[in-house]
Amino acid sequence: MPESPVAQFPGGVYAITPETADTDHLLTQVEAALAGGVAAVQYRDKSDDVARRHEQASELVALCRPFGVPLIVNDDLRLADLCDADGVHLGRDNASLREARIILGRGKLIGASCYQSLELALAAQAAGADYVAFGSFFASPTKPAAGRAGLDLLRDAAPLIHVPLVAIGGITLANAAQLLDAGADSLAVLSALFDTPDIRASARALNQLFETESEQ
Repeated sequence: MPESPVAQFPGGVYAITPETADTDHLLTQVEAALAGGVAAVQYRDKSDDVARRHEQASELVALCRPFGVPLIVNDDLRLADLCDADGVHLGRDNASLREARIILGRGKLIGASCYQSLELALAAQAAGADYVAFGSFFASPTKPAAGRAGLDLLRDAAPLIHVPLVAIGGITLANAAQLLDAGADSLAVLSALFDTPDIRASARALNQLFETESEQ
């Protein structure tokens, strides 16, 4: 297997995987997203099927490596360690950043959900997070009850947070540009990729937003 691509969180399109028991279909979907140029992939599965989650995470690590794209495991520090993922994404109720760094080591990525709180982001940055995530910015079919973040949060965070800012929650091709304009470095998307008829084309279209932003 190729070496881990991790150096720093790359920003760009951050694909969040859909939850499914069909591992082959999941791999086909993620491969299409990788072919479309996503910069990072997060494996997200809240099921209690430990064997399935280990199999899927391990297969995704192997799939992402040749593309030079980090595979980050959502919430589960133990799984991230077991499958040699490129990092872990932690929520408020998960392991501490300090614990994650001790277990995974300095060569892995650790991201932190900061919801609608600049204070949480500052604390995460101080604790060594490699990126921080804010949201939900728009109504999300994945988490319909999630609290809502405003664009001012990104504007306020940009001069204070020196690691990449990830925006998440209901992001589509139609509303993504305003998040980039407000200071987001990365867009975490699920439905805007995996619920579309052409995942590869959707990834490319989202990527074009970053190219446009860099030209301005």
